[in-house]
Amino acid sequence: MRKFLNRFSMFDLVVISLTAALGVGIKPIIVPLVHIITGPLYIPGGAAAGGFYMLWIVLGLGITRKIGTATLIGLTQALLVIITGVYGTHGAASIITYTIPGLLVDLGAKLLRNKYMNPAGFFTLGLLANISGTFLSSLIFFRLPLIPMLLSLSAASLSGGLGGLIAYKIMRGLHMKGDINEK
Repeated sequence: MRKFLNRFSMFDLVVISLTAALGVGIKPIIVPLVHIITGPLYIPGGAAAGGFYMLWIVLGLGITRKIGTATLIGLTQALLVIITGVYGTHGAASIITYTIPGLLVDLGAKLLRNKYMNPAGFFTLGLLANISGTFLSSLIFFRLPLIPMLLSLSAASLSGGLGGLIAYKIMRGLHMKGDINEK
């Protein structure tokens, strides 16, 4: 574990901490607003709103360009949620539902190699993060029937992809251009 963490500079760790905190902090603001629309359709608010808080996982990876960043952001978010008891906590199960999306973003980035540093790559990574988070939450906590589950995953796909595009625009605005090996 120490060898893994030694790959990250102090700057990288600050980015991980800040993006994790922003992802957790924005959730209680966005989800209730989106739930006004999704509630009557039996779609969990997090499915449609997820792109807005999953974008921080993708943005963190885009800034550091280091595989493992997204997993650390997800794990940090899970710990923040458990320790502080903020909105969306589901106890120890939060470790799974927050960390797996980060893990899949890292896996997706690894499979795409340096081709993920473009709008399509960020769209894909945001989609992966939000679909996995929605699927896990729907399966573990909500136990949705098939049709509402498919509606949730459809909303999660669009929202996650759009969140990935927003992350890309933010990263470009910060002048973080290049591929993962450039840093």
